[in-house]
Amino acid sequence: MDRLQTLEVFVAVADTESFAAGSRALGMSAPSVTRGINALEARLGARLFTRTTRRVRLTEIGERYLADARRILAELQAAEDGVSGAATRPTGVLRVTCPTEFGRIHVMPLLMEYLEHYPEMRAEVVMVDRVVNMIEEGFDIAVRIGSLPSSGLSALRVGSVRRVVCGSPAYFAREGIPTSLEALTTQRVIASSTLNNGKEWRFGREGEHSVRVSPRLTMSSIAACIEAARSGWGITRVLSYQVGEDLAEGRLQAVLEELEPPALPIHLLHSEGRGAVAKVRTFLDLAAERLRADPVLNPTPSARLTD
Repeated sequence: MDRLQTLEVFVAVADTESFAAGSRALGMSAPSVTRGINALEARLGARLFTRTTRRVRLTEIGERYLADARRILAELQAAEDGVSGAATRPTGVLRVTCPTEFGRIHVMPLLMEYLEHYPEMRAEVVMVDRVVNMIEEGFDIAVRIGSLPSSGLSALRVGSVRRVVCGSPAYFAREGIPTSLEALTTQRVIASSTLNNGKEWRFGREGEHSVRVSPRLTMSSIAACIEAARSGWGITRVLSYQVGEDLAEGRLQAVLEELEPPALPIHLLHSEGRGAVAKVRTFLDLAAERLRADPVLNPTPSARLTD
């Protein structure tokens, strides 16, 4: 195994925290990957990983070495792309994963526009309401809503969303607008099991306030919950992007906004850093521009977004 391949093996194991997962990501055998890491540590005279029966973790020296390894691989990829033309001409398949409703509302239109721009490209999108391991499952880009754990992935912030309690004007005209958390206990509640907000709703800057509600109707489909609320049957709690048009056009009305918890950030994640290949870089450019211009995701012009 040459030094370049050894660096690729090292980065794959660091990203997946597993020799087996790293080997699958590279299409290599697990014993070959293990031997490669052992040989690298022997050559450097330093332990790069701590091993347990369940996973491997970088040592402090390994963390520093990982940053240098990523830089070297990115520079080499950029050099090769400059020769092959991949740096300026997107080709191949772009694989994206995102939450189901965000994918339907925002990602699907983006991908269709992207494919119109780049006819040589193809795209695959997996809309699923779970955290996907991008490296292990072979995705180029992931959309994440919420705080990000520490990882080796690059993150581009494109907006934020709120948790909103909402109902139709007709419902509130009939039942009254709740003005306190206690008032929610007497409302006809529609709960979404996919958002884990069934029986306890938390509010406040630190989630310090909570109220236990008794849903009359619980559904796994967020779209169905919204439709039921839109019809005037009851109130529901969803993410603001899921009802952006309904709120703007008056079909739904948000309540208790002053008690909402902090907004959740939206990030586009990728693993390629500044040396991202053209298919990733061009989609990120388009997606960031469109999402940051969306008033539902960025409601105030003064909102400052950082990568």
